Amino acid sequence: MSATYTLKILADFASAHTLRDYPGDCRRMHGHNWKLEVEVTANALNQHGMGMDFKTIKTATRELAKTLDHRYLNDIPPFDEINPTAENIAQFFYQRLSDTLNTDTARVSGVTVWETDRACVKYSED
Repeated sequence: MSATYTLKILADFASAHTLRDYPGDCRRMHGHNWKLEVEVTANALNQHGMGMDFKTIKTATRELAKTLDHRYLNDIPPFDEINPTAENIAQFFYQRLSDTLNTDTARVSGVTVWETDRACVKYSED
């Protein structure tokens, strides 16, 4: 049986958005204090005994979150064309962080975006 290590970091950002063509209140501009959970799965440890340094994951996540922080998401690609839903934001973080963090022994395995303290979505790919 092979070992698997799942590393998780937390980050956050604040931003406003509107949901285009949505039939409810969210069609009007409103904001969230978004919380992010980024999971990286490793199948081997490096020379320091780490699957991936938490600092590496945190830095990449915070740099990406900074591009959305205190912004109106509908003005920022790709959300200028697709609705900035929690689902689409989770996919955005997953794909961008995968491009940055994935290695031969570790990969982003999931991103959870919390829109409120009681509502979140997790995005992953097979």
